[in-house]
Amino acid sequence: MGGPGRWHGVRPGAPGSRTTRLELFYDLVFVFAFFTVTALTSQEPTGTNLLRCLLVLGLLWWCWTGFAGLGNAVRADQGPLPLLGFLTVTATFLLALSMPGAFVDEPGGLNGPLVFAGCYFLVRACQLGVFGVLARGDPARWRQWTRLALLPVAATALLVASALLPHRVAPDGTATALQLALWTLALLLEYVAGVRLGGGYWAVLSAGHWAERHALMVLIALGESIIALGVGPKFVTGLPLTWPVVIAAVFGIAIASVLWWAYFDTLALTLEQALHRSRDPAQRARLARDAYTYLHLPIIAGVIFFALGLKDLLAEVAEPDTPHWGLALGGFWVLVLYGGVGLYLLSLVACELRATRVLRWPPVLAVLALAVLAPAGARVPEVGALALLALVCVALAAVQTRSQGRRRRRVRELALAQEEAVEEAQSRWRHEHL
Repeated sequence: MGGPGRWHGVRPGAPGSRTTRLELFYDLVFVFAFFTVTALTSQEPTGTNLLRCLLVLGLLWWCWTGFAGLGNAVRADQGPLPLLGFLTVTATFLLALSMPGAFVDEPGGLNGPLVFAGCYFLVRACQLGVFGVLARGDPARWRQWTRLALLPVAATALLVASALLPHRVAPDGTATALQLALWTLALLLEYVAGVRLGGGYWAVLSAGHWAERHALMVLIALGESIIALGVGPKFVTGLPLTWPVVIAAVFGIAIASVLWWAYFDTLALTLEQALHRSRDPAQRARLARDAYTYLHLPIIAGVIFFALGLKDLLAEVAEPDTPHWGLALGGFWVLVLYGGVGLYLLSLVACELRATRVLRWPPVLAVLALAVLAPAGARVPEVGALALLALVCVALAAVQTRSQGRRRRRVRELALAQEEAVEEAQSRWRHEHL
């Protein structure tokens, strides 16, 4: 919401600020949240539950973007902000706890959908409340804030309506469709109206902080895929470590490593450098909004789908009662597993196209290859399907690294030069003052 002034110990951010340890602590709750969101689909794999997973992930991501924007505008570890942060982290944790019952209230305990709606409102209200305090004294920014503040109120009202109305006014099948429609409307209200009303919402004081925060969330999501690969029912309680399990584990880690490489080798550096070069505040705000807030959501969704496809895979392969290389993957799970990787790669292409106007063809060709191989992947055992996916990913990494050549070296050398300059300045300051 623009450049804030100091207020009761709240210190404004700076162009060179980076992610604080407190913000990293805040992000720990999202490790749990990402792990929990897959439970919406893994317990009952249907298209409806897959859509529910996407809707919850969209609102969860919108909550996190408030953390990122707040930490960019002010120093999150100074003054009263840590206390507010702990409050919102608690609300976010309760939000994650309520995710499995966010659509259907289970017998016993609190009403899951209403708890989700209430926690969502509390998180968004705390974030926007700080921006509102900082906007006081500036009539233009205050008017903008009052319009933005209506969004979580309206979105929460839609979530509450989705919890109370559908099963009272419609039969079961229609009630589910009405509930999903209300959730979709709440999500669209936040995202679409945020674009129309939040011109200053993406004001980026520190391009380095903004890029680093989003890169760390991609890293957290990739960590979720590794957790999903290694943790399944009964897997850690003594199922045998067989050769099919070892081979499947190697393939899974290889795919996760390629996904890391596809983002962090040059793309993350390229996006940050493009953000630094955007000197005009409005241009920088649009780039931050498009390439990060919006296009990083499908990146995270792609990793979550990939993790969902891996969930319980090793446990099933190790189970003595299943065939040696696992069961046939099936159409639904090959869509989730291959589709998740494809969505991730296409989102990376879109990010680079938005930031640099350069279209990278190797990831596009890799997605086409996955689409061609998907029917075969659905029919072969799980380890075979994972092997096909790993083959495409490793080939993509080799081709893309080789094809970038001189441009890759230039991007990485520029990033290394920046890092060395920062380290030199920090060392000089420490020598003079410590």
